[in-house]
Amino acid sequence: MSRAKLPRKPRKDFPLFPHARGYWAKKVLGKLRYFGKVADDPKGKVALAKWLDQKDDLLAGRVPRAKKVDGATVRDLCNGFLDAKKALVDCGELNPRTFAEYHATCKRVGDAFGWDRPLDDVVADDFDHLRRAIARLWGPVRVGNEVQRVRCLFKHGFDTGLIAQPVRYGPTFKKPSKAVLRRNRARNGKRMLEAHELQQLLGAAPTPLKAMILLGINCGFGNTDVASLQRRHLDLKNGWVDFPRPKTGIARRCPLWPETVATIHEALAQRPEPRADKYKALVFITPRGNPWRVSEREDRDGQFHLKTHDYIGKQFTDLLKQLGLHRPGLGFYTLRHVFETVGGASLDQVAVNRIMGHVDDSIAENYRERIDDARLQAVVEHVREWLFGIEETK
Repeated sequence: MSRAKLPRKPRKDFPLFPHARGYWAKKVLGKLRYFGKVADDPKGKVALAKWLDQKDDLLAGRVPRAKKVDGATVRDLCNGFLDAKKALVDCGELNPRTFAEYHATCKRVGDAFGWDRPLDDVVADDFDHLRRAIARLWGPVRVGNEVQRVRCLFKHGFDTGLIAQPVRYGPTFKKPSKAVLRRNRARNGKRMLEAHELQQLLGAAPTPLKAMILLGINCGFGNTDVASLQRRHLDLKNGWVDFPRPKTGIARRCPLWPETVATIHEALAQRPEPRADKYKALVFITPRGNPWRVSEREDRDGQFHLKTHDYIGKQFTDLLKQLGLHRPGLGFYTLRHVFETVGGASLDQVAVNRIMGHVDDSIAENYRERIDDARLQAVVEHVREWLFGIEETK
């Protein structure tokens, strides 16, 4: 809504103002809060009532909550859940991408159940209908993830007192069984690239992408890993990378092949000037000066949005298609599958897990204080021999 079309305040002492985006708004403790669309409430009566209802909580820095459990709605549940998760994003404890997935789940629940539906009116049939709807759209893996997020949402409602008793989901609102997941995986085919296919990719890839592919095969790096990699993580002189997984923070250490070190040097020599100071530490920069994988976080109209631009995945898929190697399910992340599959044949799964950054919940892990570098070196040399046909260094 243009400023010329915005209405004036109903009176001079009216506590809210019409924001340029078309919402009644107020800045509280340095943050904009929105109280409904101006077009739907030109006099601001509903917005004022909402402000007065939330005023004490907002001024105290608290998340506004429904006043009575009996009156709590699906909207109250979703808003409270997202406010709690957004606080974790703001302090760096939750990945923005994970928050975006929670946000999308809340929207699906609200649209399916009804935003103003009382929580004590939600029954097992509602969850059954929701699961049937998402199962028609997605495969079993994604359905399982969505079921888990919905359960997390309603558990939050019970834990915070919005829901008086544990939710009864019914007998069908469960993750797909392991048998279903196995059949689906068999139907889709293996997410694997063989050595001769990887050699074709390396021979055709431009320098930056070639270095990323080598990191994927050499160290089991995924899209976010190579896009987030910083120079401080690399010891190119001695051929090592120490880089905790961005997703989980689990420590990883991996020896680098000579081919990987040489190609990273080439990529750094050709590296464009970063577009912003915050990108200067990154190893890989696009020709336009941006990271190769960007998640843009936006707060629009009081709601959170996340747009991800994955240039790594796009270029890798384009290269697969160019070489006639593309198959459903294959992408840059397939390289993690390659490293795990081939590295496992080295018969040292503990060292493979250390390089991959996998969680090890075994009792032995509680007693293990270190893993010798020689074991890590043996794993990557095994993968190198498989890829290039080079004899392992003794």
